[in-house]
Amino acid sequence: MTNKQRLDLIEKFIREHKYADLHTLAQKFDISLSTVRRALNDLETNGIVRRHHGGASLVEDEASTGGYDFITQDDRQSDEKHLIAQSLCELIEPGMTVLIDGGTTTYAAARQLVEKRLIIITNSLPIAALYSEVGSCETIVTGGTVYNRLGILYGPACEKAISHVHADVAICGSAGITANGIWNNNSFIISTQQRMMESADKTYFAIDATKHNRRVLHQSCELSDRFTLITDAPPPKDLREALDEAGTPVIIAEAIPNRDSEPEKDPS
Repeated sequence: MTNKQRLDLIEKFIREHKYADLHTLAQKFDISLSTVRRALNDLETNGIVRRHHGGASLVEDEASTGGYDFITQDDRQSDEKHLIAQSLCELIEPGMTVLIDGGTTTYAAARQLVEKRLIIITNSLPIAALYSEVGSCETIVTGGTVYNRLGILYGPACEKAISHVHADVAICGSAGITANGIWNNNSFIISTQQRMMESADKTYFAIDATKHNRRVLHQSCELSDRFTLITDAPPPKDLREALDEAGTPVIIAEAIPNRDSEPEKDPS
């Protein structure tokens, strides 16, 4: 395969999915991460994509998701979020109904799920915009009041819509987790997440390791066996003991083997 052919395939993939991370492209086309980076640099030079740490998004798609703070926040811990998102993806079966709340880690998970045939219910406008371009998923938006900074819907209408549905799985994010429980900065996010947990058979909290033992303004819920924690590194000893005592299952996302040290399959 020539560089031009490879570049065309990567461009086609990003145009179809609106975003792609380095690891997904490396696995999809069986090439090294360094080759992926060079290809994305070329596509950015041509004005087709915009590079982010850990991946790239289609430039013309930024109008639909741009303006939300979390898009710029997405550069932080992007590799960790990718690992968590990939672990979540393995737990979701085609045909499931999935509730997804707004946030950077849940958005990373949504990107991983685009190729599965699912019913997606979300209060996130960027996630809804992402799935509006994907024919394999049916997308239901909750309705409610728009919180522009995060691009999420909240309030009584949102909570009522969630309470009237049933989902196989809920995927939620968080600003922190301690021995006391899950934490978030906004009380209306907490209320929405509580409705999601009530409406889903199983709930996964996707929380990267930088939020371990981090306490913020509001407590969402106590640790319990009602949800599973998915994170990218083992929790500190005190947090792990509290999770075990509460019966909270913990999944540690496994690192993807680094392909940078491997020789490229086609140097042409």
